[in-house]
Amino acid sequence: MEQLLDLTLRLLVALLLGGAIGIEREFRSKDAGFRTHFLVSLGSALFCIVSQYGFGEEVKDASRVAAQVVSGIGFLGAGTIIFQKNVIRGLTTAAGLWVTAAIGLACGTGMYAAAATATVMVLFGLEALNALLPQLGTMTVQLSFTAHTKGSVKRVVDRLRHENMEMHSYELKECKTPQGEVFEVSIEMKVKRGVHNEQIMDCLSDFDNVTLSSVE
Repeated sequence: MEQLLDLTLRLLVALLLGGAIGIEREFRSKDAGFRTHFLVSLGSALFCIVSQYGFGEEVKDASRVAAQVVSGIGFLGAGTIIFQKNVIRGLTTAAGLWVTAAIGLACGTGMYAAAATATVMVLFGLEALNALLPQLGTMTVQLSFTAHTKGSVKRVVDRLRHENMEMHSYELKECKTPQGEVFEVSIEMKVKRGVHNEQIMDCLSDFDNVTLSSVE
């Protein structure tokens, strides 16, 4: 009974710590959220427990099963990385799953202090530093708008570049509507953190024949 309570505690702590990281990712609207992270942490802890107690005392190398978690989590992490329009997405999510697996392994061996400390550090790095140092680094913004002339499109692009916004991809589609010819533009660009969507909207509001579709 005492061993059962100990193993249950290990799994429960793994669930809570992995879930804490998942909640932060869920708050950031990431694809890998609460459920993914707590499952990774819980599964890693269970693998670790199985490697220690599941094959009998005659098995001397109890780290074999746990070691496979380290390499196996790479396949799950790779699935979250997307290369689209010359921009790589999902690296932070993949790294988060990797460290969540490590936290689960730590819980599976009963190293609660190390697991809790790592969880606090992860949350601090993901959330606190992002709030304390908003001006450092860059972020990707997807901008879509429509214009009635190519000249207007060029002036908008020149204005965005003047505001030191780095363009990564640019797509222009010509559409015919009952009101006449319209150009649909989709731009993916990198901007400094702290440059809010309102600033981008203000740039486009200076052009009468340009209509903003979305800023993400």
